[in-house]
Amino acid sequence: MRISIGADHAGYDLKNQIAEYLRRTGHEVLDRGTHSPESCDYPDFAAAVARDVAGGTAERGILVCTTGIGMSIAANKVSGVRAALAGTALEAEMSRRHNDANILTIGARTVREAPERLAEVFLSTPFEGGRHARRTGKIEALERGCCPRPETEGKEE
Repeated sequence: MRISIGADHAGYDLKNQIAEYLRRTGHEVLDRGTHSPESCDYPDFAAAVARDVAGGTAERGILVCTTGIGMSIAANKVSGVRAALAGTALEAEMSRRHNDANILTIGARTVREAPERLAEVFLSTPFEGGRHARRTGKIEALERGCCPRPETEGKEE
């Protein structure tokens, strides 16, 4: 699988660790930076990875910053991206299984399990579809500027 990966200065070392793991396990890695531990702006790297994923250059993406929050917020501004923050294997699994996340964000200082395990689970877990596809469809409608109404709206309880 082709994976686009990026980080800011706080995630630099962990990004390199994950990239090496991905290469060892047979994945092609597109390293979008940063390429040093010097201070930099995380939205630049989130945007590069998000464009790769949304545009089909990469099948999935992984982003790392101090907490993973900033990367998640920035990446989710790109249409077609569903970036999910995960610190445990269960969170990584459910981000794929129920949300069809295509970018995993990790907090270099907050991750609670081995980052390689999170990447492995994220990349190997399929999307369940079914009722979850209806829900991701509503997310896609929001990206297009539509505001889907709750199915319960207007119904008496």
